[in-house]
Amino acid sequence: MAASELDLEEPAEVDHIHDVAAARLRGTRQRYTSGRRALVRQLHDLHGPATISELQDGGSDSSTSSLYRNLAILEQCGVVHRVVAVDDTTRYELSEELSGHHHHLVCRNCGRVADLTLSDDVELALARAADQASRTSGFRVAAHNLEMVGTCEDCDPETA
Repeated sequence: MAASELDLEEPAEVDHIHDVAAARLRGTRQRYTSGRRALVRQLHDLHGPATISELQDGGSDSSTSSLYRNLAILEQCGVVHRVVAVDDTTRYELSEELSGHHHHLVCRNCGRVADLTLSDDVELALARAADQASRTSGFRVAAHNLEMVGTCEDCDPETA
């Protein structure tokens, strides 16, 4: 995404994400540059974890080294989260505080990772399971995430 595209009015949700990102970067004495702003907007618009190549294919004007550097800085200040799936490919997404709590569907063939939001009933059951695990093991559960590993529709001959 070109920096000039960011001049368009953004929805309040994206404005809030930019405000949080800028504050977190300031807290680590980093600047919220136009490249970082474009990267955060791109991650928001993708609605799921993306590889460096997917970010470049999606219109990022940054070089590979700039993307890695900016993602590392954004990860250090809690704006971006790194996702490593079954294929060991690193993907990046906005942190849950910015994108909302969700889980992932992971294709064991191509490595594609898609976001999955579960119903409140399922989330409640997971929270209860975490509480039970805490009580029986003495391990304090701080958060949970669920990865469902299988085959995406592009890789599964039965869905083609």
